[in-house]
Amino acid sequence: MSNSSLISILKKQITASPDQQITFADYMKTVLYYPEVGYYTSKSNKIGKQGDFFTSSSLGADFGELLAIQFLEMWKILDKSSEFTLIEMGAGTGVLASDILNYLKKNYFDFYQSLNYIIIETSSELIKQQQEQLAHHSKISWKSWEDLETNSIVGCFFSNELVDAFPVHQVIVESGKLKEIYVTLSDSENFQEKIDNLSTSELEKYFKLIDVDILSQNYPDGYRTEVNLAALKWLETISQKLKQGYLLTIDYGYPAQKYYHPQRYQGTLKCYYQHRHHDNPYINIGQQDITAHVDFTALEKHGKLCGLEKLGFTQQGLFLMALGLGDRLSSLSSGQYNLQTILSRRDALHQLLDPTGLGGFGVLVQFKELTKEQKERALTGLKQQ
Repeated sequence: MSNSSLISILKKQITASPDQQITFADYMKTVLYYPEVGYYTSKSNKIGKQGDFFTSSSLGADFGELLAIQFLEMWKILDKSSEFTLIEMGAGTGVLASDILNYLKKNYFDFYQSLNYIIIETSSELIKQQQEQLAHHSKISWKSWEDLETNSIVGCFFSNELVDAFPVHQVIVESGKLKEIYVTLSDSENFQEKIDNLSTSELEKYFKLIDVDILSQNYPDGYRTEVNLAALKWLETISQKLKQGYLLTIDYGYPAQKYYHPQRYQGTLKCYYQHRHHDNPYINIGQQDITAHVDFTALEKHGKLCGLEKLGFTQQGLFLMALGLGDRLSSLSSGQYNLQTILSRRDALHQLLDPTGLGGFGVLVQFKELTKEQKERALTGLKQQ
């Protein structure tokens, strides 16, 4: 069932636009983020067994606890900064923040005491859920980007499955030219796609940034894909706010050469509804997630342009193994757990490692203003086994 008020809003946006059309990015932004009625801003349950998808933090506390170990090391590398700030961008229901803070409070109280934990969240409904989940922690606050002063943060910005949900432009190769997909209305008032000239020259610049010639003869006519310009703006904002420290991005995606491979001629856009995925963003409006894979090459290259240098890139499975997930698997046979606990935890840990699933997610670590010595102190999560 689609959301009738959201459909009405979209139709008004289309009819109010000069050419009676909006970019797919604007369509996706409205569907996912329009206040109170968008997919992420409404009251429906989205994450976990009862929702449309699950994340690494849905599988128990291990993911958050292993991330906490990495954040502890960052704090030490930054000379145990008394102003170390963790900023989680897009915190879901708050479970990941809770797992991180609970673990640090119990095991590394000195770090916990010096920690300032901030959540940046656009959904007021999710903020309510996060505040309920985290009511027992005084170390946490909610802020907007505007609340953060320029060059004020020492610490680490991080996100888990955030960038894939940014609104993307859709582009298509037509008769040797790069065109854009727009959303308009048919005579029967249904949403339909239209191909037209690019809405912005930034789309052409994007392919120069990642060094992909999408108009070469290797790409078939009708080749269609996505461009995440919002991710580039996001990097610029983080770089403006970060004085010294790290950016940790965990998400599913590819390097540019794999993302924009000629054989991936329909792009990566997917819709998720009740744990099933399909390719039609024009049904279940406001009731389904819409995502696209992350181009990690674009994050690396644009990050460097705005002062965020690449420290390392790895897969989630390798990252978590380096931080001790293997030891956690081994401990299950120590005799201290009952069989049901052993089986459920082993299954959860294996899912975090599965190279065809969560374990194959990309983990990109970037930094700003580290000293030579700090850069040379490799992060444990980036050490290959």
